Amino acid sequence: MAERKKIAAVISTFYPASHADVVVTKFVKGFPTDEGLIPPQVDIVSMYMDQIDERDIGLKLAEENDIPVYQSIPQALCQGGKELAVDGVLSIGEHGDYAHNEKGQKLYPRRHFFEQIAGVMAAAGRAVPVFNDKHLSYCWEDAKWMYDRARELDIPFMAGSSIPLFWRDPWLEHELEAEIDAAVVISYGDIEAYGYHGLEGLQEMVERRKGGEVGIAAVQCLEGAAVWEALDGELRELAEAGVEQVDKAEGAEGALEELIDEPALFLLEYDDGLKGALLQPNSYGGKIRGWSYAGRVGGEIQATGFHSCGPPYPHFSYLSLNVHEMFLTGEAQYPVERTLLISGALDALMESRHRGNVRVETPHLNVAYRAAEKAPIRPTGPRPIGASTEPLD
Repeated sequence: MAERKKIAAVISTFYPASHADVVVTKFVKGFPTDEGLIPPQVDIVSMYMDQIDERDIGLKLAEENDIPVYQSIPQALCQGGKELAVDGVLSIGEHGDYAHNEKGQKLYPRRHFFEQIAGVMAAAGRAVPVFNDKHLSYCWEDAKWMYDRARELDIPFMAGSSIPLFWRDPWLEHELEAEIDAAVVISYGDIEAYGYHGLEGLQEMVERRKGGEVGIAAVQCLEGAAVWEALDGELRELAEAGVEQVDKAEGAEGALEELIDEPALFLLEYDDGLKGALLQPNSYGGKIRGWSYAGRVGGEIQATGFHSCGPPYPHFSYLSLNVHEMFLTGEAQYPVERTLLISGALDALMESRHRGNVRVETPHLNVAYRAAEKAPIRPTGPRPIGASTEPLD
């Protein structure tokens, strides 16, 4: 039998339901799915934690599973030695006590993590696959540096969140080369942290359009009454189709203005003329409790809801299974350019907001790529049927 792959986990902080918990714990204990618990075929052999939260569960998980916890990222990748000694890296730079800047961006150390990881590989003269949780960085310059450094060192690189791997009801996946004219995603929550999720849900759908992805020409962030003034015509029609599919609080109903308080609107103008938008309440606990998508394809509106599940958060199982596959094959399951483009778009949108909700030209976001032809690992049903923790037969 082939030797099992050795994986290092580089983590910002590790407490219940943190991203470290919903990803790294699954790589240790197994991936709960609708079909049962899928055991990992790789081993977490080392961990680095940037911060130890008062609710920490990472140290206990490491102790119970004989996983050494190191004081630096190079030590974790070298398992305490001097040479690269792992076959893959999970970089989970989400959650923790980090500052926000004047734009409202949380300054997670994702570039710092990746610089350390890439440095060890550069010194070793060989690369192993790396997964970066969520967007590459809060700022375009760091995100682009990470992307360029990965290409320079031939690092198989994946990034992003679980949104593209959610259950979809009704099922919708655009055919490659689809004639998509406009698209809207309904989201909710913090304008930056959850705005990223909504943008990724949008991008995963529209990157399949005719000609592939070509980049984003301009963006604008609007808030308050200006949202409803801008959301008219086709975009409003799509938003109304999307809100029919989104998960809501029990008994919630009414027009868009009644369902979405504290509204925020992201407008995206793509280089090929596609119009995209993200509409969300900039708050948690309101009437909107999930995500949905609506696009106009060949004159027809197509819409779907993106649905997740509570503990043990099996939507992260499907994200993790795609990362797991990259560790086994050495090939990314979908293009990191998606995350690069959306990282830059989110940065520009936060700049728009900081400057008084102005339109921001984005010629630097001329990121062209093609959607993967191979389908990722995802749920087969329309809705979660439970977070099964029973082993597969």
